[in-house]
Amino acid sequence: MNSNIKSAAITHADTARGFYRVAIVGAASLKGKEVAEVLDERNFPSSKVKLLDDDQSLGQIEALKDEITFIQSVRAEQFEHVDFTFFASDAESTRRNWRQVLKSGSAIVDLSYALEDEGGAALRAPWVERQLGQTFTPQLQPGPAVVAHPVAVVLGLLLARVHAVRPLKRVVATLFEPASEHGQAGMDELHQQTVNLLSFQQLPKKVYDVQVAFNMVARYGQESTASLSSVHDRVLKHYARIVGGHAPAPSLLVVQAPVFHSHAVSLNIQFDDPTDAAQVSAALAGEHVALIGSDEDAPNNVNAAGQSDVLVSVMPDSSDSNSVWVWVASDNLRVAASTAVECAEEMAATRPRGQIQ
Repeated sequence: MNSNIKSAAITHADTARGFYRVAIVGAASLKGKEVAEVLDERNFPSSKVKLLDDDQSLGQIEALKDEITFIQSVRAEQFEHVDFTFFASDAESTRRNWRQVLKSGSAIVDLSYALEDEGGAALRAPWVERQLGQTFTPQLQPGPAVVAHPVAVVLGLLLARVHAVRPLKRVVATLFEPASEHGQAGMDELHQQTVNLLSFQQLPKKVYDVQVAFNMVARYGQESTASLSSVHDRVLKHYARIVGGHAPAPSLLVVQAPVFHSHAVSLNIQFDDPTDAAQVSAALAGEHVALIGSDEDAPNNVNAAGQSDVLVSVMPDSSDSNSVWVWVASDNLRVAASTAVECAEEMAATRPRGQIQ
């Protein structure tokens, strides 16, 4: 059997079994690994998943669906006959490659935020959309689906849920940012700073340009290419776009915390009339939210890691009977990956499975 006949036979078999072909750009990143894991957990109907990344990760071995595979370079030919491409890379890599991917016919799911302002792109948060009763209409040739920031998704879900039962007067939120939002480099720098502090050595500051180990800051150093203000702006921008007028936007402060994984958020939710924690807890109950009682371990970065649900506890505000405190912990990587895979599942509704060559 020559190579063309063999290729046609394999592709036809994939079509008959109802499989899609998937590529993950940035497969060696924390987000990329999480996307691969969620695809497997949700049994996304894929016959082949290509793991693609930059030169530093080439040849790296990864386990995928109980099989061993290698990370390959990002080249135009890698996207031929691919049905879904997840961009879990940095924004620069996404901007460099996405038009070629779109031209190849692949649907795009962007976790890098690079395409959020591109024409035809849709900012997506299926959890919030379902809460608001919004119906996603699949298109035969969809533009890129951009995954909303995981904090915007969590806040949108929680506040829309409460506001639908009891109108909110004001919400004040403090977001504690984990190092994993800066990828492996951010986690490595936090780790090395911790080690160096304990051994009285100079601190590496390439990512944050400030001490983050054993410390909390509301602003990075001037030499940092990242900024907490950009996180603040993106969260509120995405919140406004996915929630609309269905709940008021919170006043938000973003703080870098000396933790590796999971977002934590402190919320003070204010109403016009007296309320109690039980009423708010009842309003929050539902899909994707795990309410934690006072007799259980409180939500934290450790027990939220690896969880698909958002962990929430509600406490009275002893200073104001018209408000309550809500403490939230959620796995930032898992929320983003789950959102991305759900977007692909919805887009698959109008996409033929496989292509006969």
